[in-house]
Amino acid sequence: MKYLINELRVSLVATLLLALILCAFYPLVVWMLAQGLFPGKANGSLVESDGKILGSSLLGQNFTGPKYFHPRPSSAGSGYDASASGGSNLGPLSKKLADSVAKRVSAYRAENGLSREVLVPADAVTSSGSGLDPHISPRNALLQAPRVARARGLSEETVLSAVRVHTEGRELGVFGEARVNVLELNLALDGRGK
Repeated sequence: MKYLINELRVSLVATLLLALILCAFYPLVVWMLAQGLFPGKANGSLVESDGKILGSSLLGQNFTGPKYFHPRPSSAGSGYDASASGGSNLGPLSKKLADSVAKRVSAYRAENGLSREVLVPADAVTSSGSGLDPHISPRNALLQAPRVARARGLSEETVLSAVRVHTEGRELGVFGEARVNVLELNLALDGRGK
């Protein structure tokens, strides 16, 4: 009985000590390091202008109208709903997905004045796995650039230059694909971004 009580005491002390280290000390140290080394990223990569939060560079949001670059379609909730993040779960043989993509291709071509011969990038007509991807492909941005330039009364070269400036390369030069952050690009064209 004495052995059992001793083992129970050791177990309880170990549990309390680990709980203190893993539930209090470790998270506090990680939080302090994050706030000290990269506070912007630690606080959600929020994009602000004049003290007003305009969005996060990590989350897609809907932009409409011809003067804005449009993001990937979203299947998160009713669209770009961060509390309902997720894909559509429609597979490649889904008639609903095929019909939806065909409809989006037609709308994309009409909106951007593209002929039927121009291939529409996949990211322009399909949602991401999260439904909240803040990026589009450089090809998607280049196809939207003439529409945005016309709507803003800018030269196409000015808009293409903004696209080039806001094109991010692969992570560490090898991971992922080149991409354009839609929020940052649109804010830059509005004169409020980086």
